[in-house]
Amino acid sequence: MPAADSAPDRTGRFIILAVGGLGVSAVMTQLALLRELLGAFSGNELVLGICLGNWLLLTGAGAWLGRALWPGSPTPATKPGPAHAATAARWFITGQIAVALLPLIQIVAVRVLRDVVFVRGAAVGVTGTVLGSLALLAPFCLVSGAMLTLACGWLALWPGPPAPATTTAGDALGRVYLADTAGGIAGGALFSFVLVPWFDHFALLCFPAFLNLALAGLLAWHRRAWLLLEVAGLMAAGLAVHVALIDADFVTTVLQHRGETPVFRANSPYGRLVVADRDGLLTFYENGVPVAATENSAQVEEAVWYALSQRPEARRVLLIGGGVAGDAREILRAPDVTGVTYVELDPAIIAAGRRLLPGNLDDPRIRIQTTDGRRFVQNTRERIDVVILDLPDPGTAQLNRFYTAEFLAAAHRALTPGGVIAFGLGRYENYVSPELARLLSSARRTAATSFAHVLLIPGGRVFFLASDGPLSLDIAARLAARGLRLRLVNRHYLDAMLAPDRLADLDRAIAAPAAPNTDFSPALYYYFLRHWLSQFAAHSRALGGALAVLLAAYLVRLRPAPRVIFAAGFAASGLEVVLLLAFQVLYGSLYRQVGVVVTVFMAGLALGAWWAQRRPPAAGAGRLLVRLALAIAALAAVLPALLRALGPLDAAAGTALAGQGVILLLTAGLAAMVGAQFPLAGRIGAAEPAAAAATLYGADLAGAALGALLVSALLIPLLGVTAVCLLTAGLNAAAATLAWRLTAA
Repeated sequence: MPAADSAPDRTGRFIILAVGGLGVSAVMTQLALLRELLGAFSGNELVLGICLGNWLLLTGAGAWLGRALWPGSPTPATKPGPAHAATAARWFITGQIAVALLPLIQIVAVRVLRDVVFVRGAAVGVTGTVLGSLALLAPFCLVSGAMLTLACGWLALWPGPPAPATTTAGDALGRVYLADTAGGIAGGALFSFVLVPWFDHFALLCFPAFLNLALAGLLAWHRRAWLLLEVAGLMAAGLAVHVALIDADFVTTVLQHRGETPVFRANSPYGRLVVADRDGLLTFYENGVPVAATENSAQVEEAVWYALSQRPEARRVLLIGGGVAGDAREILRAPDVTGVTYVELDPAIIAAGRRLLPGNLDDPRIRIQTTDGRRFVQNTRERIDVVILDLPDPGTAQLNRFYTAEFLAAAHRALTPGGVIAFGLGRYENYVSPELARLLSSARRTAATSFAHVLLIPGGRVFFLASDGPLSLDIAARLAARGLRLRLVNRHYLDAMLAPDRLADLDRAIAAPAAPNTDFSPALYYYFLRHWLSQFAAHSRALGGALAVLLAAYLVRLRPAPRVIFAAGFAASGLEVVLLLAFQVLYGSLYRQVGVVVTVFMAGLALGAWWAQRRPPAAGAGRLLVRLALAIAALAAVLPALLRALGPLDAAAGTALAGQGVILLLTAGLAAMVGAQFPLAGRIGAAEPAAAAATLYGADLAGAALGALLVSALLIPLLGVTAVCLLTAGLNAAAATLAWRLTAA
């Protein structure tokens, strides 16, 4: 036995410490790479679901790879010993060095290779997104997944106190799961609340890189693996020199925006912002998506004057989005307007606007609010004459919140009698496609739930005006009466846009059958998703069919306990999405509070794993596993009713803290039940820790991957929250029923 193994107590502690460092790195890398991939693929929740699903799936595959790296196939007669520990140590330390450096390399790959592999500026379809994200995420995910399995096997050999002298698969699994989750909590909190506002993704990921190199060096020193110790030291020194001499974020941003000159870069809690200059035209990219551009007078004038022409006497205007592009300045051209309240969620956009376009924001009559626009409308006590939304189409769940019946009802309450709300939707040139017709019809039906009159104007976008007062298409005459001369929205332009055949097209479109858009049944988001998928329909169907066959084959082969873990993984991802959506819908996109929800979820996982880990092996692991699965099913079934009761609860309590507290309690309860299942499943029918880790991590992450992909990207927009919760309840109840024989264990 090597001399290093004479101190098993320290070995067990070092393994747990190293797994905690892996958890820190995994969460921070996941958050950074998902933001980068959203930018590369101009993503919505479908792209996010694909990338997150691939992350989880690849990590599960890495857990299986770790089983292959574990030497031999030990049996009770051939118990693993020092040779296994030495092999596991070498692989684990090598992996820890790799996870320190791979994230930095992968960010370079995301930024540089996107336009090499795909056509620059062209949309990337579902197949391209799946394959591209698989290739880009695979290095880190496979290595980190393998390290979890190796850690379980290694820890079972050298547990250290307070573990029992004879460590079972469940004991090792539980301790590794708990350490990994605790590291994830620390990494998520550091990323979201400390590092993001101050560091770019390269600088930010240097923190876990140095941490993991230090831990790898510590393990190598303890194992007397001098070569690996030297490698870890050299990598740390090289990384320090790199940080001191090279601004990698700037270099890769320049490569990413070929043909443009980046003039502003910032990280914020809401994404990565880049402002690029092309021949004097500034474009604001947030997570790769253009959110504003200068010298776009057509869009600015249409967004502003269609609404203001209806109420020339308007004095107070609320603008949500579009201020840095010049909307607020344009509104102040109206003679009677005394002030504009401009609401922008991301303070980085305001900072860039003040630096690069001060003329658009420096008028003292412009009051800037950096907050969630929907939350502002719900809470304001002011009465507003005109509300203008200059936002992208509702192609994400976040944006869809501004086009729902609930938001329009809140806007109706904030408006003065006869006030107007205006927003644009879709693109219309000379043909209304069936997809666009469904969008327009749904938006028209949604607006009609709160306003007596809804008018559609076929401009560059289709603009909606909604009011309880009269609305008119005689926009040119109204503007002329105020003495306003506009560059684009003049009589000639309006005559062309408001031609009878174009108006007839819109009348036919809004007669198409379509569901209204609500918070918990986001029809508009679903229609946009269908429209996006229709561009790649053949590839999407083929890929979906192949994945369905693979999933069915995988589930058939699973034993009862891993099948329960698969269902729990699906519930963990799917119901967390539901809870986050409910928090976002009810209380606004308040990033730090949403970060609290995620942190509470991870803390619940750790608490559940700790509770299960402390239970004696003879306490009936099978019965507890099945009962927890049934409890998860029950929670999923009643969750929609609980969420719909939060509004009345807040009203009765007189504070939104009551409902927010309930969401946090539900989050913690769900996570604790899911976290407790993992070590319990490890105690059932598994004699060898590495094999148990490979199977259970694979099942957990496969279920979580499916939940992340389907729930956020497809099932909620297609079926609504209630159906998703009932589906999750059925899946967990079915898994518990099939595993009922485990109650004898």
